[in-house]
Amino acid sequence: MDLGLWTLRLGVVSDRTWQPGSLAIALKNLLLSGKMASNVEAPERWYLALLGFAEHFRTSSPPKIRLCVHCLQAVFQFKPPQRIEARTHLQLGSVLYHHTKNSELARSHLEKAWFISQQVPQFEDVKFEAASILSELFCQQNLVDSAKPLLRKAIQISQQTPYWHCRLLFQLAQLHTLEKDLVSACDLLGVGAEYARVVGSEYTRALFLLSKGMLLLMERKLGEVHPLLTLCGTIVENWQGNPIQKESLRVFFLVLQVTHYLDAGQVKSVKPCLKQLQQCIQTISTLHDDEILPSNPADLFHWLPKEHMCVLVYLVTVMHSMQAGYLEKAQKYTDKALMQLEKLKMLDCSPILSTFQVILLEHIIMCRLVTGHKATALQEISQVCQLCQQSPRLFTNHAAQLHTLLGLYCISVNCMDNAEAQFTTALRLTTHQELWTYIVTNLASVYIREGNRHQELYSLLERINPDHNFPVSSHCLRAAAFYIRGLLSFFQGRYNEAKRFLRETLKMSNAEDLNRLTACSLVLLGHIFYVLGNHRESNNMVVPAMQLASKIPGHVCSALVFSTVERLEQGPWEHYGCP
Repeated sequence: MDLGLWTLRLGVVSDRTWQPGSLAIALKNLLLSGKMASNVEAPERWYLALLGFAEHFRTSSPPKIRLCVHCLQAVFQFKPPQRIEARTHLQLGSVLYHHTKNSELARSHLEKAWFISQQVPQFEDVKFEAASILSELFCQQNLVDSAKPLLRKAIQISQQTPYWHCRLLFQLAQLHTLEKDLVSACDLLGVGAEYARVVGSEYTRALFLLSKGMLLLMERKLGEVHPLLTLCGTIVENWQGNPIQKESLRVFFLVLQVTHYLDAGQVKSVKPCLKQLQQCIQTISTLHDDEILPSNPADLFHWLPKEHMCVLVYLVTVMHSMQAGYLEKAQKYTDKALMQLEKLKMLDCSPILSTFQVILLEHIIMCRLVTGHKATALQEISQVCQLCQQSPRLFTNHAAQLHTLLGLYCISVNCMDNAEAQFTTALRLTTHQELWTYIVTNLASVYIREGNRHQELYSLLERINPDHNFPVSSHCLRAAAFYIRGLLSFFQGRYNEAKRFLRETLKMSNAEDLNRLTACSLVLLGHIFYVLGNHRESNNMVVPAMQLASKIPGHVCSALVFSTVERLEQGPWEHYGCP
């Protein structure tokens, strides 16, 4: 529901431009004519005229919000009936909330709209819209404890209004999610799914269930996720309705599947789902939105606009390309996505666009560091900082990632003390298990390169032991943990142990096409055989490494292979007594 479309009868506004002077004269005449008119006709005349003026000023370019507010405030001079009074308070509160910084006055009007509308029968739209906007304002003012009971009461009295009941359930679930109370959010989404089923809306039921599946994935409750996604898949395929709505459900479903695989580091297993997702977004791009309203009011929702879904598909494609080692492909899709984002942000200030932009930049920064473009990476880290500073919530959610990227940059310029400081800060800031494991793995590599941090290093390695109680289910991170242990054993001259760890890495990385990890493991194994004097076996390792490099565009892997050899030759031999 567009909060700006107050009435369909705004055609009463003249097309000519109204100046403040002519507005004052018109309002004066309007007040006089309103007083002289009959009681039956007066409210309709003056209300529509004032509302027309207000909408005209609100939609002017640039908007004339002060004049819009004056027009709406003039409504109260006529001592209007409760319905008009409540609606005008809602309109004033909405304008002030969305277009000014006068949050206290906005709150006052919204509270009056909520209070008055509860006394008017069959006035659901004003009543629940006031509750919805007022709760948003409370959250903006960090008054979450005021927003929750307001939404709960609105949910309780909206059960006979399917659209608003579902919308308010989504809103309260989102509030709990922002507070990291995923259990309460999941419960609300479950209630919403059951309500949607009762009112005959399989489409919105699927939205509730997919949203719940997303939160369960965040909580790593995989035992609950799998049956839920299976149910969602059945509902989506069986639902017959608006083609765009159906395809958007499929995109939501496939995005969850793809991110689940990528979270688990299963780069090869995800390919069929990713291909389906890419085909699905192409289908949506060719469909025209006929703007036919659904017959069931509970179906008046959509997950994301088509343009946002396109950016999201680019994003998960970049994530896959990075894990698979296809860095040129990752850069290509990042450029496309960022270009699309810039166009969207000129017309749309949705916070999710900034989130997409930050995640894309985080991935391309890692790509720059691997390919040796360190200065560009540092510029893009600065860009991420600027984006995060514009939103406190964004900064809170990505602070650990920022410190991790700075740590990776420090490694690339051989500033190990600074890298350690950045990784330590990132560990303190994150509660995300996969990110924690990733940071610990990189911090372990820093300690190995320093060569004199034995106690700290062994303490870290115990926490990411791939053979026993590995902290996450990620295939990719577990393979990396084997590689780190193999690297340490190599530097310590324990070659048989190093070979065992590296062969485990190879087995795991080959199973899921983790090409960069495979290449590094082959090179290190080749170096071990070379040190042991087994030149034939060494050659057997290096040749497939170079063959693998040829599959990755841009010779990135070749550079990585040779840089790995060079680093090994310059390793901290003196600390471990290696030849």
